[in-house]
Amino acid sequence: MNYDTIIGLEIHAELKTKSKMFCRCNNDAQGKEPNTMVCPICLAHPGTLPLPNKQAIEWTILIGLALNCKINELSKFDRKNYFYPDLPKGYQISQYDLPIAYDGFLEIDDKPVLITRIHLEEDTGKLIHPAGKKYSLVDYNRAGTPLIELVTEPVIKDAATAKKFAQNYQQILRFLDISNADMEKGEMRCEANISLQEPGRWQYANGQILPLGDYKLNPKVELKNINSFRYMEKAVDYEIKRQLKALALGEKLIQETRGWNNDQGLTFSQRIKETSADYRYFPEPDIPPLKITQTWLDEIKCQLAELPAQKIKRFKDEYLFSAAEAEILTDDKALADYTEKVISELRAWIEATGDDWQRQKHKLAKATANWLINELFKHLKINGLNIAELKITPENFAELICLIYQEKINSSAAQTILEKMFKQGGDPTAIMADLGLEQLDDRAALEKIIAEVVFKNQKQVDEYKAGKANVLQFLVGQIMSATKGKANPKLLLEILKNTLKN
Repeated sequence: MNYDTIIGLEIHAELKTKSKMFCRCNNDAQGKEPNTMVCPICLAHPGTLPLPNKQAIEWTILIGLALNCKINELSKFDRKNYFYPDLPKGYQISQYDLPIAYDGFLEIDDKPVLITRIHLEEDTGKLIHPAGKKYSLVDYNRAGTPLIELVTEPVIKDAATAKKFAQNYQQILRFLDISNADMEKGEMRCEANISLQEPGRWQYANGQILPLGDYKLNPKVELKNINSFRYMEKAVDYEIKRQLKALALGEKLIQETRGWNNDQGLTFSQRIKETSADYRYFPEPDIPPLKITQTWLDEIKCQLAELPAQKIKRFKDEYLFSAAEAEILTDDKALADYTEKVISELRAWIEATGDDWQRQKHKLAKATANWLINELFKHLKINGLNIAELKITPENFAELICLIYQEKINSSAAQTILEKMFKQGGDPTAIMADLGLEQLDDRAALEKIIAEVVFKNQKQVDEYKAGKANVLQFLVGQIMSATKGKANPKLLLEILKNTLKN
């Protein structure tokens, strides 16, 4: 039997505020000694009271606005009662029925994935399990870190869409500069709820999957704390296949939480899944309800920067990048900003020469995209660097594009110059002069060199004239070698072909 696949996501992301959610402790626990970023409040000492972090609240509103959510005028914090061995309170301060943001969407492949809610809570600490020991250690440095949880409606139908949603969400968090969302460091964790239902036996209404007639819904399974997009896609695919196989064999599925073992390529049972009733939510008595006024909301709206989808569209419309180029160049905000600075420098140069930018920008944009994507980004990846560590300024990179555009250097020379710039920075024109890489455009000199190459390779010349067109590249290579790579490629081909005709 065929089944409908129903997937809903829950994504947690740590906000990079300076202090924790309910106290003034340093919120940057990366690399710190265990239990050094703590205080009586985040350790839940008797008599201490939580004080909400205003920045965390505003950033939660900001991501809600970015994802087309409605913002509750009145929100509140709740106690989620659950045994957390790495959260000293024994409960978590979270939100339940009145989250800060709700009823939004994010478009994936031109289709909206509905968002149920985005709420704010505190993160737990970290359990450390020493190898071969019968005890665990607790590091409370992360306990109390502001954590936003996004919950989608169960409207995702396949693993690829789930993966792309999570990737796009991470990108938006980074563009807004509110979370590093580094999955390897645990700053963003994805959970997927998966169930399989018989077609025509269920309906989706008011955020719930409801049975039709006497149909009994198959239980959902939650895949917990997946720390990479690739693993999430693999885990969801595996879980769908596991449930399909179980149903085909007549096995009973149970509502449970499962983990992902990447080494074995399978999911495994962790515990029976709790329901909201098990958490015994009730309003947090130590924090008054939160009133979000229109004035405050308008102030936060002003902080809403250009988002990835908007930037991609603008890069295509304004700079004439292709869709694929625009997506790559806006994948990271820092890369997008670098690209824009390069384009700005190129425009200033074109206008300074008295030329028309609108007439030249398509050609310059294509050259910029090619050299950024296929050369500069390749160097960054090979050396494990990010754009912030780059020694090449946008001004100098734009100057390199200008040298190529003016045909003062050929592609081979440009690559040599770029490699030198990557290692030490510097002005490309000066590097060109130092290395003697300026392109050879002297027609008379090139004619002499080409005549010598043709004379020395008469056998290949005869083969070319006999119809072996690929021999031409051999002759080009010989000429480039003779000119130490400096020959103007266009002029070289023109002279060579004329010479071979005679």
